[in-house]
Amino acid sequence: MFEELRDVERRYEELTYRMTVPGSANDSAAYGQLMRDYRELTPVVEAYRTYCALIREIEEEQELLHDPSADPAFTDMVQQELCENRKKLEAAEENLRLLLLPRDSSDEKSIIMEIRAGAGGEEAALFAHSLHRMYAMYAAHKGWRCDVISLNETELGGGKEIVFSIEGPGAYSRLKFESGVHRVQRVPETETQGRIHTSTVTVAVMPEAEEVELELDPKDLRIDTFRSSGAGGQHINKTSSAIRVTHLPTGMVVECQDQRSQRENKDRALKVLRSRLLQQKQEAYDREYNAKRQGQVGTGDRSEKIRTYNFPQDRVTDHRIGLTLRNLQSVLDGDLDRVIEPLIVADREEKLKQHQEGIEQ
Repeated sequence: MFEELRDVERRYEELTYRMTVPGSANDSAAYGQLMRDYRELTPVVEAYRTYCALIREIEEEQELLHDPSADPAFTDMVQQELCENRKKLEAAEENLRLLLLPRDSSDEKSIIMEIRAGAGGEEAALFAHSLHRMYAMYAAHKGWRCDVISLNETELGGGKEIVFSIEGPGAYSRLKFESGVHRVQRVPETETQGRIHTSTVTVAVMPEAEEVELELDPKDLRIDTFRSSGAGGQHINKTSSAIRVTHLPTGMVVECQDQRSQRENKDRALKVLRSRLLQQKQEAYDREYNAKRQGQVGTGDRSEKIRTYNFPQDRVTDHRIGLTLRNLQSVLDGDLDRVIEPLIVADREEKLKQHQEGIEQ
């Protein structure tokens, strides 16, 4: 492990130097990759340096304890510090093992999220809108940018389909666990007899794909323009600014009409298409592996019921890890770390377990 860490530190120092070389920022794509690599290695190197500093402190304290001329009171103080540092060293080593686990290469990326109303008609569409609000508020808490790309609204203000981006470092690492079926149990506003209804909403989370990761052949695309529809002020319905992109080899269709110009809508539609195609490739690659990990957090199976929001009992339950939380409204108001943090811990523990089993085999 330590030889690997020394290699990581050398790589980190090399990146630090290359980023300071005059003209290094001239190639924005190459410099962006340098920055991403630097950010990815920073927590590992910082943890390794903390670990090394603790090793040095412990060695110095052990030398002091072997000094026969040392004052007894001073020796007691050193012994106490040595015990504390040994505990810190154990925690630091565990932290390093976690940091050295294979990471998802997409963790630091921004994301495209798609929320679609499932079973439940208008009630499902209303809850899809609530989930979009929840993610938008969570993004605001994190200092991330959230922009709607496409919105298919219902008459009551729900969303049959909502496609939006969340831009910010580490967005995918925290929100990737949201992929799946979200179930809501409540008395709908449209219900006159007070009966509890169960509805479902499907959430898909995709890391934002860059052009260098997936190049689109113009021959594979059909791009149509049409007039925007729905609420939007005077601009709506006066110009054909909305864009529909069809990927001919797969039949995948993406529409975008929320921006004011054709160019902006086209750029956003292509961004969504590129992310969908990259996700499709990744899912095909991972399918066999994920089949062996059916119970694990983060497999991203969109057909799996992952969470229930029970309004009558003021309860949120994540079925993957058996987590139950009260104060449902705080979660819907963006306090999503209460759910995400336990999911991250469970995912790390599973990876550590698999890593240890691999070593033993």
